[in-house]
Amino acid sequence: MRATFPGCPHFFLFPMGFLDEIEPLKTQAIQQFKLAKDLPALESFKAAFLGPNGQFTAFLKQVGTLPKEEKPVAGKVINNAKIELEQVLAVRRQELEDLAALPKEPVDYSLPGRSRKLGKIHPLTQVTEEIVKSFRRIGFAVADGPEIEDEFHCFDALNTPADHPARDSQDTFYVEDGKSLLRTHTSSVQIRVMKSQPPPVRIVVPGRVYRRDNADATHNPTFHQIEGLFVDRGVTVGDLKGTVEHVFKDLLGKDVKLRFRPHYFSYTEPSYEIDFSSALVRKMGKEWLEIAGCGMVHPKVFENVGYDPEVWTGWAFGFGIERIAMIRYGITDIRLFYENDVRFLGQF
Repeated sequence: MRATFPGCPHFFLFPMGFLDEIEPLKTQAIQQFKLAKDLPALESFKAAFLGPNGQFTAFLKQVGTLPKEEKPVAGKVINNAKIELEQVLAVRRQELEDLAALPKEPVDYSLPGRSRKLGKIHPLTQVTEEIVKSFRRIGFAVADGPEIEDEFHCFDALNTPADHPARDSQDTFYVEDGKSLLRTHTSSVQIRVMKSQPPPVRIVVPGRVYRRDNADATHNPTFHQIEGLFVDRGVTVGDLKGTVEHVFKDLLGKDVKLRFRPHYFSYTEPSYEIDFSSALVRKMGKEWLEIAGCGMVHPKVFENVGYDPEVWTGWAFGFGIERIAMIRYGITDIRLFYENDVRFLGQF
């Protein structure tokens, strides 16, 4: 027996049991798609009906066995059914994807969200950047150099005597090769800069330095230092004092008062210790506090780098960045800077 299929220019006859099975099969597939509980189950149903070995694919393969005039109509009927199934499949897939994206536990969306905490710049970095900014405003450039140094740049070129305590292994960290050391000051960078360029020179050198100190409230074997160097014709102690006063007032307030005490450094002559007084110092129960060392660059240092001390003069000074930060923020223990306690760091 053959079945008639209306809706075409002609009524074609098809074998009974072929096209009559399409509608029930389509209905069954739609029900299965809608009942799928998750995406793997839906993909399984899709393969059973629409996959390469699926039932609708099998129907398409049978179309090839029909007479030539019957093939277009049969193919259209099956393809229309596939299109409808694919639409239902797409809708169910989106529903299941939305369900999978939901939280596993109920969420009260009316509650305020959890804000993400933002980090802050470390207080030592903040102070360093402000010191550098102050020097840049008066025409200084920033220089940098290696933290592992040799004795020439760290000691010899700076006119440090062979028997100076700083050269002893009790004061300085030496590397295993015996020829290198961890720099004890950033003055070594001053030597490198002067050897690499002719005068005039106007630089500041911030960086980490190392000394054999036992950690306590005011000492640490690793700390940070910044040094300044100015070399030109006719540079005087007056230039040094004016620059130092400008920088410290910029950093610590206009009420800062400075005094210069004679001192000895092997790389400067004359040499001075700098004390300062301000409201911040008086809060610590003191009137004056030592803050930096400085002096006019020793002629021997100029000779060591190839500068003519009869033509060029200059000054240099250096101070600890931790000391400035401790005074500025009222911190009484230097070790707090290195403990990475967010309760401490979050205050700045």
